[in-house]
Amino acid sequence: MASAATEPVALVVTRWFDPDVFGDPDPATVRFAGRRTGVSGSPGTGDSFTQDERIEGIVPGCGPVAISAWAYGLKPGDWTVTANLVARRTAASSLEPHMRRSTEADPLPVASWSWLRWSLSVGAAAPVRTRWALLAPLARTPAVIPGVYTALAVIAIVVALATQAAVLAAEEVPVGPSLLASLLGLAAGLIGAKVWYWRLHPDESLIRGGWAVDGFLIVAPIAAVVAMLALDAPIGLALDAVAPGLFFAVAIGRIGCFVTGCCAGQITGSRWGVWSSDRRVGARRIPTQLLESAAGLLVGLAALGLVVGQAPALHGLVFLAGFAVYGAVRQALLRLRVERRRSSRTLPATAAAVVLVVLVIGAALLIQGG
Repeated sequence: MASAATEPVALVVTRWFDPDVFGDPDPATVRFAGRRTGVSGSPGTGDSFTQDERIEGIVPGCGPVAISAWAYGLKPGDWTVTANLVARRTAASSLEPHMRRSTEADPLPVASWSWLRWSLSVGAAAPVRTRWALLAPLARTPAVIPGVYTALAVIAIVVALATQAAVLAAEEVPVGPSLLASLLGLAAGLIGAKVWYWRLHPDESLIRGGWAVDGFLIVAPIAAVVAMLALDAPIGLALDAVAPGLFFAVAIGRIGCFVTGCCAGQITGSRWGVWSSDRRVGARRIPTQLLESAAGLLVGLAALGLVVGQAPALHGLVFLAGFAVYGAVRQALLRLRVERRRSSRTLPATAAAVVLVVLVIGAALLIQGG
């Protein structure tokens, strides 16, 4: 077992500033400097650190910006940490003298977050204690609650399966085979979401990396349709029954994304922006997660109304229509996120995958109908 001196620890600190005070620092660099308390004389290895954090995309009028830093390779204990907004070298000469002194000398305040007021405030300046490095990603940062996404994802799955079962029961269709096919599609879709994310982020760990909804929405239907063929479940009717719950799950899951800081929108100065975080930089952002959640809810409600009202002349059309509408909305929202997709690579692949899904479903309907 590692001793206290060698145990891997990390330090997590968050500071904030108002860009309007210093003009338009786009991009801005915040320099964190820390020293372990109780060290006399010159600090040794692991007793101090200096770390620069660069913030891209700051726009005029965006309001307060918070920046969180994770420092590793330190000795455990209490640390005194300061942070300063560093003027860009290319722009420093153009700043007014008093502004240049402020950005280089005045330490940034500690960021304290209030969920009730949904705003930042100045926190108490005090030494920061190191924590176990493996748990550092779970540290509290403004507007982020780690773990909520997982909890809401489980709830979303339950809601989707329960909605499907209720629709099938109302149609007096055996629930068992369709639910089994949905579970198999769910498992395959999760694998597809993980692989799709890794394809977009090849430099990240496959295990620790995130999930891509595109991968799930493409792989899950194909796997489910294949399973329905094998189980002789009514494919068109089952897919229409899946549609409302699937998009309700999207609506629930995207709220989890918003609260945990993934899939964040770009920083904006618009009054329609919502202060949120991408887990590292907190600022007023385009609420892409909430917009996608609203789209999922509306598509789910429309699908439910059509299925309950027995509007489609051909079973399977509700699912395909909902799939197409949501896909179009999602592709539009991707352009508003911080992490812009490389459209030259991802859009053709996504379009081809969507066509493949439609062809597979159409072929399966023809096979079962024949």
